[in-house]
Amino acid sequence: MCGIIGYVGEKDCASILLNGSKRLEYRGYDSSGIAVLNSVDDKNEISMIRRVGNLKKLEKALLDVNIKGNLGIGHTRWATHGKPHRLNAHPHSDCKNEILLVHNGIIENYEPLKKELILKGHRFTSETDTEVLVHLVEDFYQGDLVNAVREAIKEVEGSYAIVVMSKNSPNQLVGARYDSPLVVGLGDDENFLVSDMPAVLEHTNKFLIIDQGEIVNVFK
Repeated sequence: MCGIIGYVGEKDCASILLNGSKRLEYRGYDSSGIAVLNSVDDKNEISMIRRVGNLKKLEKALLDVNIKGNLGIGHTRWATHGKPHRLNAHPHSDCKNEILLVHNGIIENYEPLKKELILKGHRFTSETDTEVLVHLVEDFYQGDLVNAVREAIKEVEGSYAIVVMSKNSPNQLVGARYDSPLVVGLGDDENFLVSDMPAVLEHTNKFLIIDQGEIVNVFK
């Protein structure tokens, strides 16, 4: 199973995402990655780093870049669709690198959905079922991230826990789950979306369980 962590708050979150991912290592994984809305030089671009192998490789890669931001998502992946490869690691992005998504679960009807999205002009870079989800969100996005996620998950068959962020919503995470675990962690001026509570126990012991089929809108 994959591990998921999302953060929105006041702190620089790259290290929070990395340390939270380390606490999810027990799930098993072959690759990992994080994405942060990077405020360095006031560019507000999304910076994404993904690596195959253990988290030390991701940690080393983070030392070589300048990332500072208080909105981000992280993921540890155990390959199902698509071999262990940097391009198959999460997070996955839309065509414009403006919407990013992490996912645990299996989208059973991803192949026909992928064909439809390609015909609409969407460009895929991985072999994963997950990438279909982020392009569906992009396809439905008209300024309302929650509604785009709601419409996207109506199209899929299978299991999912997802956390979605957008360059255009710098203080927002959207989560949804069906047959895969996801909880909200409540902090002081910060909140989390995680697959497992231990990922953020050093930050909070207050949690909200997300019900089956529910969508959550999380702000700092």
